[in-house]
Amino acid sequence: MKVITADQAAALVQDRWTVASAGFVGAGHAEAVTEALERRFLQSGLPRDLTLVYSAGQGDRGARGVNHFGNAGMTASIVGGHWRSATRLADLAMAEQCEGYNLPQGVLTHLYRAIAGGKPGVMTKIGLHTFVDPRSERDARYHGGAVNRRAREAIAEGRANWVEAVSFRGDDYLFYPSFPIHCALIRCTAADPRGNLSTHREAFHHELLAMAQAAHNSGGIVIAQVEQLVDHHDNLQAIHVPGILVDYVVVSENPAHHQMTFAERFNPAYVTPWRGEGEAKAQALAPAVAPAEPATAPLDARTIAQRRAVLELAKRRPRVVNLGVGMPAAVGMLAEEAGLDGFTLTVEAGPIGGTPADGLSFGASAYPEAVIDQPSQFDFYEGGGIDLAILGLAELDGHGNVNVSKFGEGAQALIAGVGGFINITQSAKAVVFMGTLTAGGLEVRAEGGQLQIAREGRVKKIVPEVSHLSFNGPYVASLGVPVLYITERAVFEMRADANGQARLTLIEIAPGVDLERDVLAQCATPIAVAPDVRLMDACLFRPGPFSLAAAG
Repeated sequence: MKVITADQAAALVQDRWTVASAGFVGAGHAEAVTEALERRFLQSGLPRDLTLVYSAGQGDRGARGVNHFGNAGMTASIVGGHWRSATRLADLAMAEQCEGYNLPQGVLTHLYRAIAGGKPGVMTKIGLHTFVDPRSERDARYHGGAVNRRAREAIAEGRANWVEAVSFRGDDYLFYPSFPIHCALIRCTAADPRGNLSTHREAFHHELLAMAQAAHNSGGIVIAQVEQLVDHHDNLQAIHVPGILVDYVVVSENPAHHQMTFAERFNPAYVTPWRGEGEAKAQALAPAVAPAEPATAPLDARTIAQRRAVLELAKRRPRVVNLGVGMPAAVGMLAEEAGLDGFTLTVEAGPIGGTPADGLSFGASAYPEAVIDQPSQFDFYEGGGIDLAILGLAELDGHGNVNVSKFGEGAQALIAGVGGFINITQSAKAVVFMGTLTAGGLEVRAEGGQLQIAREGRVKKIVPEVSHLSFNGPYVASLGVPVLYITERAVFEMRADANGQARLTLIEIAPGVDLERDVLAQCATPIAVAPDVRLMDACLFRPGPFSLAAAG
């Protein structure tokens, strides 16, 4: 192991290398090294034509994280699990200045382990019947993970092969081939003289060990950013990457390059188990943890949908729960405030228990019970370990399909990416999506247990056909998985129609709204209506503290 500067580390990366980068949204990214790498390119034009691989999104929707690779000529191919936080990469792909691919986050974490172990790749059902599926001859919505024209052309011409369709023992699978990694960029807390790396001040462990092993066993190099050098590690259990895998260590000289997350310099709640109780816990939670709506605040559409999701938690009584980023992230705290317990929240980054953070700290959890590495978390998820997943929805169609990954075409398109969405929705025992029925200026008024639409949103979220197939409703329903869709004014689920075909069906409506005007007319496609439509619980629409005791 050799200690070098960030600029010296950047000088090691060569043209056409495959570079794997660790991190999760705003946590665990080697910011000092990637900033130096971009600086070198802007000054010298080198390195060129890199292939960038990363499992979880890493960035701030600005200039940090893997956004440093967002320069034409610097990066020729991007294989990422999530793109929303890396807007410069999305801009590069939409301008057709690189090949862009979006693969499931869990698959990428498992690919690191397959590469490390000298295995041919990962064979799994994850990604079947979504845009990741390569069988375009079967369905035009299947793109083999390609998110732009340049990538689709590379697949068609045989220059790129990130996923294949295979048959095994009479069943359909997807095969994700292994590939060599020339350089792994990782981040830990401290390094000892032999290069052993601890993570005791990091929010979680990512896939650090698997990445380092994959690069080392590919004949590549491992560059680790740390915030300090130590003579020895006091806690052997804090070491997550052994020195035999580490080639170079960069000590971050600028504290801004080694924040715990892009939102917080350091939050002890992310590495500390909770030992107190009651109200003190809520007071101790970091601002980055998505707060529930104050009891005195007027009810908005988001809070109403979150309350309905809490009722679903109370009804199903799951033991293990996964909450998505954004609107779903606050469901856990709202449930706790409502007195609901008996379930454990998990985050795909590795935390088990605690209260998941949101925003640029998403992936961390305040006062977790345990933290495992990301590949192991996805092992658990994909094996059916999640009893209930509550995730956001951006676009929904009458077949129950959901799009959270890409919106529009050409230079103005938005690539959000699926992250762990496909892994989770295709393996959880039950799935709940949540969002507003319309967007863009929506205003609602809730009082007296009823709902009024004060101003309708400009954008209808239920469309004739989703523009990108992130979730295949009929396919998942065919697996026997119950699928529910919660909005502030209506609840839908996947139900079989008279022909036995699963389709989106309205099952609940808010008291006070008009079925035709406020629900069906706000869908851009015909929606099936269940004969036993019932009213959403009036407790959802009463201002003040939310109590499950008031639920019908």
